[in-house]
Amino acid sequence: MTLKQIEAFYWAAKLGSFAIAAQRLHVTQSSLSKRIAELEESVGALLFDRSNKRAQLSDAGQRLLGHAASMLELGEAMRAEASAKSGLSGVCRFGITELGSLTWLPGFIGLARRMHPALTFQPYVDLARILEKLVSRGELDFAVAPGLAQDEDISCYKIGEVECTWMASPSRIAAGTILSAKQLEAQPIITMTEGSGMTAAINQWALEHRINLHRTLASNSMMAIVGLTAADVGISYLPALFMEPWIAQERLVAFRSRPAPPNLSYYFLSRRDDKRELIETMSGMVASAADFGASALR
Repeated sequence: MTLKQIEAFYWAAKLGSFAIAAQRLHVTQSSLSKRIAELEESVGALLFDRSNKRAQLSDAGQRLLGHAASMLELGEAMRAEASAKSGLSGVCRFGITELGSLTWLPGFIGLARRMHPALTFQPYVDLARILEKLVSRGELDFAVAPGLAQDEDISCYKIGEVECTWMASPSRIAAGTILSAKQLEAQPIITMTEGSGMTAAINQWALEHRINLHRTLASNSMMAIVGLTAADVGISYLPALFMEPWIAQERLVAFRSRPAPPNLSYYFLSRRDDKRELIETMSGMVASAADFGASALR
């Protein structure tokens, strides 16, 4: 038997899908099936019940899964020791939200490429909860997103906090204005769509303070919200440092409310059972590179 065969078995079992496991391991589904079949021949038992569409373990498969995990951990330890000087290799698929892609992503990729020239990076930009699901299914190695994961199988490591504030067109509200909760309820608000960590944070804040926000529009693009706010379609809740160029150009103004809106905590999300050196290395690099105030647009 080989580690590639054991790896194919382990991830097909953990992810519950031959197709998703093949995508994670960067092989075709037929190649993954072949590896599992070869492993079954080697151990002399069927590892999966193939009567269902979902990859379901047989009794033998359930008994051997823990051993497979241990063998993969040993293999990863050997690779980590061997690559201590040469760096990581392969493909790294990771998720990031729009704010990260517009601030620290370019610097992170530059640093990571210098340190791990044999590693290919494939960033994927989407909303927080969508990224979480992709990590859970094994389609992404990790993600960086606001808010704690809802899936208990996802590990959350806090990497930073972003100050957020209310933004408006200068023709709507004067800079530095402080609105009461009642005054805030009278304003049309533009938010991100459901699935956004930013929207989840402001929804929870409004619920806790019993504020009924008057939403007029929702978008899955933060930059679209910036443009709509500047066009005076409504007010919005946005990252303070990121918005400084628009404030300096007098296209937008920042104002406050009582109670004050929440800040956003950002987390490194990965599967709890993913013990690869890649995850440990990337979490450390992301934590040092994630400067949400380093706007790539300046």
